Amino acid sequence: MAEMKKFRAGLVQLRAGRSVVGNVDLAAKLIREAKGAGADYVQTPEMTSLMEIDRKSLFENIVEENHDPALAAFQQLARELSVFLHVGSLSVKVSPEKAANRGFMIDPDGEIIARYDKIHLFDVELPGNESYRESNTFRPGETAIVVGLPWGGLGLSVCYDLRFPQLYRALAEAGAHFLSVPAAFTRTTGEVHWHVLLRARAIENGAFVLAAAQGGKHENGRETFGHSMVIDPWGKIVAEAGIEPGVTIAEIDPALVIQARSRIPSLEHGRRFEVVAPASETARLHVVGRA
Repeated sequence: MAEMKKFRAGLVQLRAGRSVVGNVDLAAKLIREAKGAGADYVQTPEMTSLMEIDRKSLFENIVEENHDPALAAFQQLARELSVFLHVGSLSVKVSPEKAANRGFMIDPDGEIIARYDKIHLFDVELPGNESYRESNTFRPGETAIVVGLPWGGLGLSVCYDLRFPQLYRALAEAGAHFLSVPAAFTRTTGEVHWHVLLRARAIENGAFVLAAAQGGKHENGRETFGHSMVIDPWGKIVAEAGIEPGVTIAEIDPALVIQARSRIPSLEHGRRFEVVAPASETARLHVVGRA
């Protein structure tokens, strides 16, 4: 770990609409821009190829993974640019009634080296009659993923996963030095929660957090918060975008992960403990940290 080299991360911020071709074209342009700025690793946001709330319209525009033209285009682009390309997520059909919100890590040869299906689905009621029911459309994932990159382990997640700190602790304990959070955070929640949650995940785990986001008013009427950002293991925001589509670049030094974890070795201090609650006659075992 001490000998791992620095690398440059590029975060692509989008404002995806209802045209898969248009979304892929813009993403490709910005991925090229990130590579031109020296990025070794490029991340795109959740729902890179299509931002669609209407279930019927979504299913009319998505296909199975092995027939997805957007995924094929991104694989070709990674190969052409010789870059690690992390497609934050695409909607892929997994049955006649369900899709997966699936992220892909593509290596510089254009090969998919990791897949991650979003585990926690966004079923919420927000102020102003803003309502989401991802579980009506998507099948939740069941497996957390750490993928090995030349610079260390990258833990994969998507958007709403950010509110479940136990996922990131598990990823860090499994070898993640960097935590990815590609997202399409709503403006309503992003204004109050985005910064603090991302910083908390970095601090809790002594890890870099890399979060590419959707931003602005989308064709379907949804508003997302933007503010793609990179946060270091001490919780400092080292790079941040605004609302508009574009590229954010930051240098990542894995030595800072070693430093933060040596100063506050909380990953080594997790203990099992019991929770006794008046609503239950039997104390339930709650596992935090290592067994």
